[in-house]
Amino acid sequence: MSGSAKKPVKDTKPGKPESHLAMVRRARRINRELAEVYPYAHPELDFRNPFELLVATVLSAQTTDLRVNQTTPALFAAYPTPEDMAAAVPEELEEIIRPTGFFRAKAKSLIGLSASLRDDFGGEVPGRLADLVTLPGVGRKTANVVLGNAFGVPGITVDTHFGRLVRRWKWTDQEDPEKVEAEIAAIFPKSEWTMLSHRVVFHGRRICHARKPACGACPIAPLCPSYGEGETDPEKARKLLKYEMGGQPGQRLSPPPDYPGKPAPPLGAG
Repeated sequence: MSGSAKKPVKDTKPGKPESHLAMVRRARRINRELAEVYPYAHPELDFRNPFELLVATVLSAQTTDLRVNQTTPALFAAYPTPEDMAAAVPEELEEIIRPTGFFRAKAKSLIGLSASLRDDFGGEVPGRLADLVTLPGVGRKTANVVLGNAFGVPGITVDTHFGRLVRRWKWTDQEDPEKVEAEIAAIFPKSEWTMLSHRVVFHGRRICHARKPACGACPIAPLCPSYGEGETDPEKARKLLKYEMGGQPGQRLSPPPDYPGKPAPPLGAG
């Protein structure tokens, strides 16, 4: 990223609250600009089918996608199908997924959801939110990840990054993930929901970090009402950038498969 970030410009006069319409316009502009910054935004978990994505998403709680991607090859070699995972010896499954943390609780969820897939859904991951959230360890966030990226069904994924950024941007002041999801869904057309989720999460992981956001290197600083919460000096901010923004690869270890929610490749690729 070259050049310094522009000083933010406020859409409203000092002391005058932003109208809902102005906020919606600003939110949609942020989404458009993030689409230019991250034209290749995608799920960063490695997966080849809906079952692998479901399992990987459950494992991703309280750890990084990179750690999950380092763990799942051995996991899926041992348990390639729901039937296999449902019949797993808990201690053996726990040992494989131990690096992802909370491995006992996660193993219990994986065995439980696999048994449910086997017994209730013919061994197939269902493509409906109402069905997915009946599976052990699967909430709306996980369900929306699977729907959006394995089935092409629009969904908003409210993880810690997404919640942090939409509150920093003053799109919502809600803390409850379901309320955040509902309020953000009202701002954007359904066709944008899945890619919006990827772009916001990408930005949260790479630039708008929890503790030290790189404000001085942020391409949407002019649109951000929270500019200044992080490092504003462009050179110091650039040192805080992560993954490809900082010259390093992202969290994927294998190329993404062809699936319904797959975004276009980076500009100039292919």
